[in-house]
Amino acid sequence: MSSEQTSVAPETAGPRPRRLTYAAALAALEGLALVAGGVWMLVEGLAGDPDDRQSAVTGGVTLIVLALLPLLAARGLLGRRSWSRGPAVITQIMALPVAYNLLQADSVAIPAGIALAVVAVAALILLINPATTRALGIRGPGRAQDGKQQP
Repeated sequence: MSSEQTSVAPETAGPRPRRLTYAAALAALEGLALVAGGVWMLVEGLAGDPDDRQSAVTGGVTLIVLALLPLLAARGLLGRRSWSRGPAVITQIMALPVAYNLLQADSVAIPAGIALAVVAVAALILLINPATTRALGIRGPGRAQDGKQQP
């Protein structure tokens, strides 16, 4: 292993910012919620009496697979991997329409919609924060390694 592969950028040296840890925790929470919902749908589809067993099983498996995106993003954020911010942001953007639909329901889904919207907006704010961006070693477009603008 060369020294280039094991070296850490100056911006990523030192302790992990709390904002980055909080963003990772929110992404992990969303991933775990998706797994729980998927398992519940799968169990209901197999053991319960759903209207359409095939749809219930397919929905459960789909939720479990979708949970991989925020869970992998959370792991990457904790490891300060720059690639992880993209999947984390995408997860939050996908959560906003779901939260909106939950808020439109006339049922107990409204509190779930509020909670999901709050988590998604908070995670987005944490993910675009300059401290998070620096901790992940993400530079703006056209920025050189030393931080100077390239021609």
